[in-house]
Amino acid sequence: MVGTLKVAVLGAPKVGKTAISRQFLYNDFTETYSPTGSRDIYRPSVIYSGNMYDMRIMDVPRLAPRPSAAPGGGICEWSDLKCRGLRNTNAYVLVYDICNPESFEYMKMIQQQILENRTGGINEAPIIVVGNKRDQQKQRFTPRRPLSALVKTSWKCGYVECSAKYTWHIVLLFKELLSSALAQGCKHRHSSVRLQGALHTTRCSLM
Repeated sequence: MVGTLKVAVLGAPKVGKTAISRQFLYNDFTETYSPTGSRDIYRPSVIYSGNMYDMRIMDVPRLAPRPSAAPGGGICEWSDLKCRGLRNTNAYVLVYDICNPESFEYMKMIQQQILENRTGGINEAPIIVVGNKRDQQKQRFTPRRPLSALVKTSWKCGYVECSAKYTWHIVLLFKELLSSALAQGCKHRHSSVRLQGALHTTRCSLM
């Protein structure tokens, strides 16, 4: 049992981590790219399947790489400041750009590091892999089906493709996230608004 469902949104720069979060929370999208310089924390509450839940969504900036001499060559040392709080997160959203193969490899390394640093792996904290920019389908680097099969079958993670720009599958993503996290026993009731196209802005705060 936890008081708040803590979610970390991770991925390479320019994949749309902030755009996904803001589209879900505020029904807002901007074409202008602004790098996430520091961790943003959103605190919405939602109604899902008739119950109310608090959420703490962490929009995490790019994680610094380990020194090249470090074993494993992972993304970051989880003791670093930017990684603070990631060990006890209840669920992870790993975002990549379907048109950028490097962003998929970066996301893959994050997924591997989560498994290395969480004793229970995905059984302890579910992972949803998100392919963003589905509106640029013609420029994707590989077909959806083999990636989806890899993630679901080999990694045992959830998989969703979405478009933050056009709000496509944004709500589905967070429904999948809540469903997976609640299956692990993360339940908490609280008064709020219904899970729909966007949460009411007065119910969210940006820390």
